[in-house]
Amino acid sequence: MDFLNDIPWLLILSSVAKTLFLIFLVVLPLVSYTVYAERRVSALIQDRLGPNRTGFPTSLLGFKTDLQLYLGGLGQPVADAVKFLLKEEFTPGHVNKVYFWMAPVLAMVPALSTLAVLPFGNYMFGQKMVVADVNVGILYVFAIASVGVYGIVLAGWSSNSKYPFLGGIRSTSQMISYELSLGLSAVPVLMIIGDLNLSEAIRYQVENGWLLLPFTDGKLTLREILLWFPVFISFVVFTISMFAETNRLPFDLPESETELVAGYHTEYSSMKFALFFLGEYAAMIAGSSLIVVLFLGGWHLPFLPINTSETSLTLAGSLLGLIHITVFFAKVVVLLLCFIWVRWTLPRFRFDQLMKLGWLYLFEIALVNIFITAAVIAFVK
Repeated sequence: MDFLNDIPWLLILSSVAKTLFLIFLVVLPLVSYTVYAERRVSALIQDRLGPNRTGFPTSLLGFKTDLQLYLGGLGQPVADAVKFLLKEEFTPGHVNKVYFWMAPVLAMVPALSTLAVLPFGNYMFGQKMVVADVNVGILYVFAIASVGVYGIVLAGWSSNSKYPFLGGIRSTSQMISYELSLGLSAVPVLMIIGDLNLSEAIRYQVENGWLLLPFTDGKLTLREILLWFPVFISFVVFTISMFAETNRLPFDLPESETELVAGYHTEYSSMKFALFFLGEYAAMIAGSSLIVVLFLGGWHLPFLPINTSETSLTLAGSLLGLIHITVFFAKVVVLLLCFIWVRWTLPRFRFDQLMKLGWLYLFEIALVNIFITAAVIAFVK
């Protein structure tokens, strides 16, 4: 039984705890209330009310009235979740059942898996607030995220219906095209940081200022001033490509309700549809988190003390670690609101315009930007 002593139990238990915390206490509630925020923000943009009544039916428990939450409608995500759980699980007879059942899982799992390497805090209880602090974190994110397209393609093909099939084909072209500009736009950031580890990316920004806002460390050097322009280009290309990768307007051609009914998930209902829903919003959260890590300093907030592994074991250090986690997800929420704002503001591209933007503009801009960054780095050295 000596081999049991060689197993890193603390690492396993801490990883499981961080995974459960990240998925069940952060991501799933954040997905639910991002949907609620989208409905409220879209209602605000369109000058209507949106969901504003749903509370909790406490009258069923014997109380005189139902519990109406502040800004009525905050119970809407709970009602939606219950609806998905209780709806009939229906599989059309004309579909390829094995791939039809497999597709929602392939759409959801990659989006959640990419969160494993994203540092959502500094230290807390002596542990780094990242599930897996791997040395090739950015490569892991790109590799796993690219698998998500298979879920959409399988959903479109296995449905044996024209609208889902067209949605699946569109998604294949779109996501493969914009993965190129997404990956190339991250290269200048990695050249500046000099490391593929995402925790080191945040550490660099703590010491030298956020890449997009380099003055956040209290000083501004010539190197940071000259590098700001290629960093800004990378940020713009990366953010636009992330919109396309997550199938959000103005790049929602795989769904495009006005043309394809609901696109690749037209034939889905109940929890299978909910998994697609979860996968889309989890991908939004993962994409926003990656933008925060690479360009906006991650969990760092200027003038806020930085705790260490040792100090995080104290009460003050634990509270500071909790503040860092709050800062990180506050930045993510701001980016999610930008995703929502863009969706309900801009019209959808035609498919030829979408492909032209990806291949003739973003790809070339991202490629040239790598050479600009290399020239600036060589000059300032």
